Amino acid sequence: MELIKNLEWRYAAKKYLDKVVDDATINQIVEAINLSASSCGIQPYRLFVISNPEIRKSLAEGSFNTQIEHSSHLLVFAGMNRITSDYITTYVAMMEQQRNMESGTLKGFEDTLITHFSTQTAEQNSVWSDKQAYIGLGTALIAAAELKVDATPMEGFDPAKFDKILGLTEKGLHSSVILSLGYRDAENDYLAAMKKTRLSLDEFLFYIK
Repeated sequence: MELIKNLEWRYAAKKYLDKVVDDATINQIVEAINLSASSCGIQPYRLFVISNPEIRKSLAEGSFNTQIEHSSHLLVFAGMNRITSDYITTYVAMMEQQRNMESGTLKGFEDTLITHFSTQTAEQNSVWSDKQAYIGLGTALIAAAELKVDATPMEGFDPAKFDKILGLTEKGLHSSVILSLGYRDAENDYLAAMKKTRLSLDEFLFYIK
């Protein structure tokens, strides 16, 4: 299975070469993220792809994760602060249109979602959005590995700084998790030559039949 080989190849790169990932490759990773699973299928997060070196430098200030600045691209997964009724209505209408359904066909589904999310607090909406963003992050890691692009998922960043620099609050969003993309500097990255270590399946896995 090629996927297993790709996952064995990947690791969280610490040092990157000064080499840019081409647009076509980035677009494939982005498309994979867009096709990723999300609960209820409503994609409650947005993706920011940052190649501008000055912006990445500003975002990296004060962080121990130098990959923010020195990678080719930085992906910022931004969760929604609120799952609003308007968002659900608009999204469900898009579902109906893309599936060539008559308008109102999914009204029951729409009403169920509105009832559910309107009874939650803003914090609960936000946390749920973060969890969905992490599903997208997992897809991004797999897609990058298949394309032999190195990636580093990170939580070690200043969310308030990211939100301010990227103007996320005004968009009703907040930074959830970030991912750098690029090509490993194998000569200067101490992890590049190290064997990947994981628990054996006997320790990790439990079958319940």
